[in-house]
Amino acid sequence: MSIKNTFISHLTELRIRLMRILGVMMLGFIPCAFYARELYTLLAQPLLEKLPQGGQMIATEVATPFFVPMKVAMMTAFIITLPHTLYQIWAFVAPGLYSNERRLVFPLVFVSSVLFFCGMAFSFFGALPLVFEFITHFAPQGVAVMTDIGKYLDFVLTMFIAFGVSFEAPVFVVVLVKVGVVSIEKLKKIRSYVLVGAFVISAVITPPDVVSQFMLAVPLYLLFELGILAAGFFTKPVLAHQLSKAEMEDKEGS
Repeated sequence: MSIKNTFISHLTELRIRLMRILGVMMLGFIPCAFYARELYTLLAQPLLEKLPQGGQMIATEVATPFFVPMKVAMMTAFIITLPHTLYQIWAFVAPGLYSNERRLVFPLVFVSSVLFFCGMAFSFFGALPLVFEFITHFAPQGVAVMTDIGKYLDFVLTMFIAFGVSFEAPVFVVVLVKVGVVSIEKLKKIRSYVLVGAFVISAVITPPDVVSQFMLAVPLYLLFELGILAAGFFTKPVLAHQLSKAEMEDKEGS
């Protein structure tokens, strides 16, 4: 098969995978759209519970009351169909992997989905209430706290993505060790740099408040340590198998 035909076949495969992702996401969006208002009310609870008496959320544009709940419905559909999306991505890259690497596809899809959901849950139930408590506490006397619903959604989405991606740190560490990009010993030596980097990353991708930065940096570093433990667990059997095989070859050679 020529390079041109191979390239076209890859593009065709990519198009099929993207269509499947979008199709399943749209199927998930349809039922979510019927409950868009309720979904937004649920999403707004961390802020509504911390607003002072008389505080409320407002819509500053004409179409905002319609489009913002629809965005929440789409976000919910994306979360629900995330395992399918990750599977399609891995299925696209799987033909270029070795057989032992393909066996990691399903565990990685499952673990990546769970960790992303855990990151979002930690953000929603842990970080957001503390952040809004911190922010509303410092509101000047006589200032009515009335947040625009569109700006609130953008804020929450930023937090969800930041925490969701950060909670994927163990997966990134295991993959880097498995493919031989970095060793466990090297990761242990750069712990101090990773700790500093965690606070730098949290300062860049989170809102400019100490609470959210601290609540992202600490879990990010702890998940890095978890990734080192997991990488050691997954690579030890492989190393043992390689050593035993090398010993057998030495015996046969002697």
